[in-house]
Amino acid sequence: MPGKGRDVMRAIVQDVYGSADRLRLLEIEKPVIAANEVLVQVRAAGVDRGTCHLMRGEPYLMRILGLGFRGPKNQVPGLDVAGTVAAVGADVTRFQVGDEVFGIARGSFAEYAAAREDKLVGKPAGLSFEQAAVIAVSGLAALQGLHAGRIAAGQKVLIIGASGGVGTYAVQLAKAFGAKVSGVASTAKVDLVRSIGADEVIDYTREDFADGRQHYDLILDIGGNSRLSRLRRALTPKGTLVIAGGEGAKWTGVGRQIRALMLSPVVPQRLTMYISSTNKRQADLEALRQQIEAGHLTPIVGKKYPLSEVPEAIRHLEGGRAQGKLAITV
Repeated sequence: MPGKGRDVMRAIVQDVYGSADRLRLLEIEKPVIAANEVLVQVRAAGVDRGTCHLMRGEPYLMRILGLGFRGPKNQVPGLDVAGTVAAVGADVTRFQVGDEVFGIARGSFAEYAAAREDKLVGKPAGLSFEQAAVIAVSGLAALQGLHAGRIAAGQKVLIIGASGGVGTYAVQLAKAFGAKVSGVASTAKVDLVRSIGADEVIDYTREDFADGRQHYDLILDIGGNSRLSRLRRALTPKGTLVIAGGEGAKWTGVGRQIRALMLSPVVPQRLTMYISSTNKRQADLEALRQQIEAGHLTPIVGKKYPLSEVPEAIRHLEGGRAQGKLAITV
């Protein structure tokens, strides 16, 4: 139910870094929007690993870079959002009150959230709010990872972590770009990866993608912590390895990635990394929407939770049980 007063709302609030136990459902003031921002009445939000990193304040480099030393500067977590425009800033020209939108917000685990105009696009008519709410963060990460790998039609592509939020988008986008796609997942998630169009699914509990039987033009490593030597064994002689940033080392989150960058100049293969960004990505959000409207991309909502159960949703994600993306209904 909405907050009792016109200018208040229910929101998940966190004042210090830590586990999901630090999250509380409170009634707070609605956000005040800037001239270039939109106030979104949140209908659904998405749970992603970036939000988990911000919750815990890890890697610690994030704190030094200005996101808050002891606790997050923005005390309402959540980035992925879908909802209805409730108000627009003076400089906003692309949206009006009543428009249905999705994208990136500032604090989407709430009844209302502020979002920059250039971080929102119109919601495809055929999608539910829950589906739309799980697109932006993971879809952008998948798109950026494939672009970093210079994906091309006809390539053999391996997606490690194919059943997760980013992985399910990466598999579908790689197929849309004309690649032959193999996905790596656990036994319980093999059917999901196959259902979204992977040409081959490798159950890592039973098979080794680096056993020498196959070699890939591009490997996008989203999940796991395989050694560089093992990943290189699965590449073609001139293949490309792209490692997602943000996982691993507690201080920087990119220890293995930095080693890959240092090794790349002295080996024939291209070893690189990327850290997903949500800044200046309006064109990419539009590209994702076009892929969805063309039928090439389907958001996978693994499970839905009400706003009051955000802590449980985060525990579910951190426990490695999630398939696709988790959605928060508001």
